[in-house]
Amino acid sequence: MAGKTGRIDSVYCGSGVDGKGLRCIVFFSGCNLRCPFCHNPETLFKSGKETEVGELVTKLLRYKGYFRRGGVTLSGGEPFLQKDFYLELANALHENKIHVCVETNGHICDSELIAASDSILCDIKNQEEDDLTVYAPFFAECLRQGKEVQLTNVLVPGKNDSKEKITALAKFIKEFWPGSAMKFLPFRKLCEEKYRELSRPFPYADVREAEPKDVEKAEKLFADSVI
Repeated sequence: MAGKTGRIDSVYCGSGVDGKGLRCIVFFSGCNLRCPFCHNPETLFKSGKETEVGELVTKLLRYKGYFRRGGVTLSGGEPFLQKDFYLELANALHENKIHVCVETNGHICDSELIAASDSILCDIKNQEEDDLTVYAPFFAECLRQGKEVQLTNVLVPGKNDSKEKITALAKFIKEFWPGSAMKFLPFRKLCEEKYRELSRPFPYADVREAEPKDVEKAEKLFADSVI
């Protein structure tokens, strides 16, 4: 049985940063957000390839020996937008004893999708006017299910690196995970070529990249913040 179909942009094997251990990354097409720093604009503006669960699992199993101590990370785009496909794919991977991690923006709170994910990477958006409270239902459900959650934040100079922004972020996160740490990801512009190929403007083209000192400052502000 081939199974349900979903829209997939690409598959990459060789990541050591998208979950524990070495992993294969499945990039889902489609997203419910339009983050100005997005490094995968192709998943926003291209429809992707219609792919059957069976076809995708067969492809991933070829690399099982490689990621046997890691697993498969479902990313995007936003993988939670394709619920039925996601659930069937996660179930098929579990049947083959493969660890499933999801990279999500945390704006979709669905107990079934969360339950189907062994671990969760959630990137917090606090650019400009972003409202942190939208994450509350998702965080609460992850806590209820006892899910392993790693939080990340793309640090963009002049946009979300101020004391006020970092302090607000820390206070909000620590309401759910008092002893948590935040992995700040320095803003980079390696994706500019993708925007040019798509004939799309890169919203943060004029913003400088984040330096190690910016990340260190943010980490200290986050750690020093108290509820």
